[in-house]
Amino acid sequence: MPIDDFMNEMTQVTDTAAQNAANYDNAAAPQRAVPALPDAQTVTQVTHWTDKLFSFRITRPASMRFRSGEFVMIGLMGDPHPDTGKQKPLLRAYSIASPSWDDELEFYSIKVQDGPLTSKLQHIQPGDEVILRPKPVGTLVHDALLPGKRLWLFATGTGFAPFASLLRDPQTFEDYDEVIVTHTCRTVGELTYGAQLIEDIRSNEMLEELIGDGFATKLRYYPTTTREESPKMGRITALMRSGEVFDDLGVPPLSPENDRAMICGNMAFNLELKDLLEEYGLHEGANSAPREYVVEKAFLD
Repeated sequence: MPIDDFMNEMTQVTDTAAQNAANYDNAAAPQRAVPALPDAQTVTQVTHWTDKLFSFRITRPASMRFRSGEFVMIGLMGDPHPDTGKQKPLLRAYSIASPSWDDELEFYSIKVQDGPLTSKLQHIQPGDEVILRPKPVGTLVHDALLPGKRLWLFATGTGFAPFASLLRDPQTFEDYDEVIVTHTCRTVGELTYGAQLIEDIRSNEMLEELIGDGFATKLRYYPTTTREESPKMGRITALMRSGEVFDDLGVPPLSPENDRAMICGNMAFNLELKDLLEEYGLHEGANSAPREYVVEKAFLD
């Protein structure tokens, strides 16, 4: 299937899911209250994309600085101890989905019904407080990669979050001639957050003014599903091994001379893709030693 036809069909498939998500969107931002918790920030917006996925926005400390692609520790207070009644913070690493220039912080999360944190976090509403440890770190940053021509962003599930940040960062499009985002999920509904964000980026006049005229022509989006039928099915690693993804996009297989990559997904995906990139001749980099690809080790889908 030609890639233009494929993208048109995927847009139609995700439109209904996006509309359903919009029905859940609590978009009204409340007046910021004085924090009652240590390191607390106020929730300004919550969107439930599916029964297993949601995103939320919180206020950003005026002094906080971060590089697009980094993560922070966020959470809520745990249940009182049955004997002492004392509470301790429940904190987990969350990639920041908003770009570094945004005056709020956005996060994208799964819902785990019996999860210590997400069982509580999924019920937050605008006006509630979330604990934020404002010390960002991470490997999915431009500084950890050597200069190249084409940037690949490989994600599964909520691993799309750091790329949501990087895709709204001017440096991403200044550094590369082409940016390819692959997002593999089980169902079409799980692709909605990423699909809608890609469309918003392509049509956002403010981003075009910030990043540069015509920047969106550099952006390529390649969503796939593994369980529910969609225009493109299969694990991205299988599609790479067969060469199908390269045929669909009209690009050559990855090479250390031209291609750079970032990986954020579940552990099995990360390890499989690391091996595959090494087969292409790419080597793993870090902030202290930039190379051809990096992996977010803190993320677990």
